[in-house]
Amino acid sequence: MSLQIIRADLAQPRHQQWTLEMMEAYSRDPMGDATPLSEYARAHLIDNLQAYPLAMVLLAIQAGRPVGIATCFIGFSTFAAKRVLNLSDFYVAPELRGQGIGRRLLSAVELAAREADCCKMALEVQQNNAVAREIYARFGLTRTAYAADADEGGSWCMSKRLV
Repeated sequence: MSLQIIRADLAQPRHQQWTLEMMEAYSRDPMGDATPLSEYARAHLIDNLQAYPLAMVLLAIQAGRPVGIATCFIGFSTFAAKRVLNLSDFYVAPELRGQGIGRRLLSAVELAAREADCCKMALEVQQNNAVAREIYARFGLTRTAYAADADEGGSWCMSKRLV
């Protein structure tokens, strides 16, 4: 099946629905919160993303349905005096993992970061998520810091310089 990566237009009802579907699936995943989205999040996520001018949602679409999502926010590096793309949420449907969807989605995130003149892309990943850490490392992200959280096992900050 042909895979398409699109930038979600959150004014379109279909893109709103796909974004909510993917975020619900990610939230329920053990590497998400392992629980459904809250009622508040379901009711306000789309409106709040639309109102946040530095938000960007990329969707992986296959056979007319969403199979992955990357939710990103543009920040700023004072040391580089340039923008930074922060990858906040990254998810691929479990039954389709290992087929290159994540790599294609990450490539689209990097392209969006370069188009936005970002000096780097950065993310945080759970320390116990070895599969994701390996995917990110193969894509060129390196560990930049470790944030301890006894309840969750900690997380790694990873980044990739773009300039």
